[in-house]
Amino acid sequence: MKLIDTLQDEHVLIDQVLGSLRAYVDGLVDGTADPDDGRRYAAFFTEFAGRFHHDREERVLFAALVTETELPADRGPVHAITREHAEMEAWLHEMTPLLEGGPQSEDDRVRLRAMATRYSHALWRHIDAENSVLYPEGVERLRRSGIRDLPDRAMSEAESAARERVVDLLVRHPPLEDPVLARGDGCFMCRAYGETCNGLEAEWWTEVEWEDFFNR
Repeated sequence: MKLIDTLQDEHVLIDQVLGSLRAYVDGLVDGTADPDDGRRYAAFFTEFAGRFHHDREERVLFAALVTETELPADRGPVHAITREHAEMEAWLHEMTPLLEGGPQSEDDRVRLRAMATRYSHALWRHIDAENSVLYPEGVERLRRSGIRDLPDRAMSEAESAARERVVDLLVRHPPLEDPVLARGDGCFMCRAYGETCNGLEAEWWTEVEWEDFFNR
């Protein structure tokens, strides 16, 4: 499915920029990074990751899963992922003034580093959950309903500019990996698992899928 392939390609870029953001924040806190770069990171995650990427997931993919395959919108994976979008958007909004203006005190530096860590951890795990569970399982259910593709849209000028302006940042601030964060596939890696979502099998599986599972 072309839209899903495109969304996964975008995940690769977002993943890299998250690592670059963490490297940049370390440099900004240490006084070695250019504060002007913070505006580009804030624009990328606001315009490209939020208004372009997350918007198409919700308005196109999630909407199709709910209306065409009758999956629940008020619980389960769609509900959990949508809640995470809103939560991460709020965290980004809170972090943006420090990214754009630069930390002015030691308290600001501590807060910025903590916020960047929280945001990156959440979005990295979010990407893993979508790639390994929501996308493949969603595509399978859409195909069962006779849907082979979904509509897409072009980027707006602001979204396109935000994406283009981040390219140089990946060179100036090479992405780092966080050794503290455990990443992987499956529902158990999702932040929502056991809290706002009981997992794919409990939330989405039909009786036929359960019978097939026990008959294997």
